[in-house]
Amino acid sequence: MANSFRKPAILDPMYYPIIVLLIALIACVELSDAVTAVDVYRLVQYDISGVPFGSRLATLNHHAGSSFFVSGSSSDLSRTVLILPVRELNLTLITEYIEQKKLIGGLLLLLPPKFRPENTGSTFGADEDIDSLRNILVELEWLLTHSNIPYPVYFAFEDDNIKAVLAEVKRNDASGQPATATTGGYKLVVAASDPKRIVSPNIANIQGWLPGLKVDGDSNQLPTIAIVASYDTFGAAPALSVGSDSNGSGVVALLEIARLFSALYSNPKTRGRYNLLFGLTSGGPYNYNGTQKWLRSFDQRLRESIDYAICLNSVGSLGNQLHLHVSKPPENAYIQQIFQGFSTVAEELGLQVGLKHKKINISNPRVAWEHEQFSRLRVTAATLSELSTAPELLESTGGLTDNRHFTSEASIVRSIKLVAEKTHLQPGKKSISIFADDSSLAVNPSYIRSWLELLSTTPRVAPFLSKNDPLIKALEKELADHTAEVNVQHETLDGTFTFYDSTSGKLHIYQVASVTFDLLLLLVLGSYLITLFSFLFITTRGLDDLISLFRRPSSRKIQKLILVAGFLSHKIMSSKHRCRGSVLLDFFSNNQ
Repeated sequence: MANSFRKPAILDPMYYPIIVLLIALIACVELSDAVTAVDVYRLVQYDISGVPFGSRLATLNHHAGSSFFVSGSSSDLSRTVLILPVRELNLTLITEYIEQKKLIGGLLLLLPPKFRPENTGSTFGADEDIDSLRNILVELEWLLTHSNIPYPVYFAFEDDNIKAVLAEVKRNDASGQPATATTGGYKLVVAASDPKRIVSPNIANIQGWLPGLKVDGDSNQLPTIAIVASYDTFGAAPALSVGSDSNGSGVVALLEIARLFSALYSNPKTRGRYNLLFGLTSGGPYNYNGTQKWLRSFDQRLRESIDYAICLNSVGSLGNQLHLHVSKPPENAYIQQIFQGFSTVAEELGLQVGLKHKKINISNPRVAWEHEQFSRLRVTAATLSELSTAPELLESTGGLTDNRHFTSEASIVRSIKLVAEKTHLQPGKKSISIFADDSSLAVNPSYIRSWLELLSTTPRVAPFLSKNDPLIKALEKELADHTAEVNVQHETLDGTFTFYDSTSGKLHIYQVASVTFDLLLLLVLGSYLITLFSFLFITTRGLDDLISLFRRPSSRKIQKLILVAGFLSHKIMSSKHRCRGSVLLDFFSNNQ
C-alpha cells in the first residue's frame, strides 16, 4: 500500500540554472524578431550609353528616420533610411539632396494604397487631391529615373503596420532622439545581392495577318493596312510599371479591332479588298527599337504593299479629344485623305481629332512616336493618341501614376470604333456604322474590361520579360484566335540601354535595443554564466580544484612549456616530409 504512493517527481536543482539560461536566450531571440515585413519595389537601375541612372545599390541595413532634419542630431544621414510618404513629400528638398549628391543611407517612399496595381476596383476618396498627388508622383518619377543615386531607393505601399512604425519614428525624431546604434529604435533591412546586368535583354514582336478578298483574275497585289501598338512599359519601379493607358489601352484596342475584323472577314461578302496586318511591338520606351527591327524583317514586297499604318498610343484618357500625329506635311494629299476619314467618323462619335505634324530628323536616333519608324522607311503612317505633344525619352511610358483608376473603358471603346470604322471606310464614302452598338459586330465591353484588367496588373518592362513569359504567350494566343499566320519575332534590345536585375524584395523592420541595453544584458548573462560554471565545478570537482584554476603556474611548468614549444618548432621546420604526429612521438620518447 505504501508503494502505491510515490513522491511527485521533482526536477534536480542542478538543472534550474540551465532552465533560466534557456529562458534568457529565448528572450533575446524574441527581442530580435521583425516587427513587420513589407513588400518593396526597387527604383530602376539602368545605363544609357554607359551613363548610369537610377538606384545603384539594393542592400539596405540602417536605422529608420522620418525627416531630412531632426532636432538634436547632426546632419549626417549616411546611416539612416528615410521613410517618406509621398503625400507629405517635399519635392524641393529631395531634389536638393539628389542633385547635390548628399549621402543618405537609403530612401523608402510610401505610396498611397490606391496606386497599387491590384486595387483595380477601388476608388479614391472625395477628400483626396488626386491631381496634385499625381503631379507630385510624375515629377518625383522623372527626378529619380534621370539621376544617378548611389544608395538604395525603394517604394512600398502604406498599410497599418508601416504607419504605426512611422508614427513611432516620427515621435522619436521630434523628441531629439533619432534611431542610432546608441539609442536603439527601428532598423530597416533588405537582404539582396548586388544587382547584375541583364545580358542580351529580349524584346518580342507579335504579328498576325488577315488576308483581304481578291477578285479572280486580278493579278494586282492587294494593299495592306497595318494596325500597330507597343505593349511594353517603363517606370521608376519596374515591378509596378503596368501602364494601363500607356500603352495598355492601345493593346486592348488592337486586340478588339482584330476580333471585330476577324468576324467581318469570315464572310466573303463582307471581307474588304485590303489585307490587315496587326503588330504588337516591344521596345516602345526605347526609341521603338522593337518596331524598327520588326519593319526591317519585312521583305520589300510586303513593305511596299503597306498603304498606311495606324499606331495606337494612349487612347484611354477621360477626355474626348484625340490627335493624329504625322511626319509628312499636313498639306500632303494622302495625309489629308486619311485625316478626313478620321474626322468624318469622329464627328459621328462625338470625338474631336486634331492633326499634329512633327518633322523627323533621320540622323537623330531619338524616335518620339512609333509611326516615325515607318516614316524612316518611307511608309505612310500616323499615331493616334490622346497626347498632344511628343513625349521625352522614357516619359509617358507607363509609370507609377498610369494605372487602372485613370483609364476609361468608354474612351477605349470610342477609339476602337473610330479606328475600325475608318479602316473599313472606303475613300469618298460616308461612314455606314458597321460596328454600331446594336449590330452583330458591336464592340464587346466585357472583352475590353478583361484584357484591360489583365494588363493593369501585369508589369511589362521588356528587359525583364523572358522569351516564354506568360504575357507574351497570352498575346500570341489571343492574336492567333482572330488572325492567321501569327508569329513571334525575338530580338535583342539595342545595346544603348543596359538594365540590372533585383527589382523587388522583402523589407524587414526590426525594433532594436540601444547599446546600453546590450551591454547591460551582456553583463548580466556573463555574471550568470560565471556563477553557473563555478557552481557546477564545485559540485563535481570541489572548491580546491576551482581555486587551483586561478593560481599562477610554477616557473618549472612554464619552462617545460617553453621547452615543448621550442622542440616542436625545430622538428617541424627541419622535418618537412614527416607528419606532426611522428614529431610528437619523438619528443615524448626522448623525454620519458
